[in-house]
Amino acid sequence: MNLEKKDVLHVARLAGLALTEEEAVRMTGEISSILGYVEALGKVPVTEGEGESLGAFVPGEDRPLPFEATGEVLSLAPDAGGGFFRVPRILEEGR
Repeated sequence: MNLEKKDVLHVARLAGLALTEEEAVRMTGEISSILGYVEALGKVPVTEGEGESLGAFVPGEDRPLPFEATGEVLSLAPDAGGGFFRVPRILEEGR
């Protein structure tokens, strides 16, 4: 898959990354290569039940478990309140 540099620059901007021209060119090639591998993997024929590991895992019920050390964990945080960790805002409005 051939990715364009403008696409890499767009994703970098969304991620809050500043890329130099050289980095943008390099990343365009590297990401295109990775996407090519992923595309090739999508063409590999796989039939249901092939291999022992396919379909062997059956997850259990997804349910919360009690956690008694919440206060202890929050006491180790640099900033906490109301039962939550407080972290600085890193995203700008409208972004």
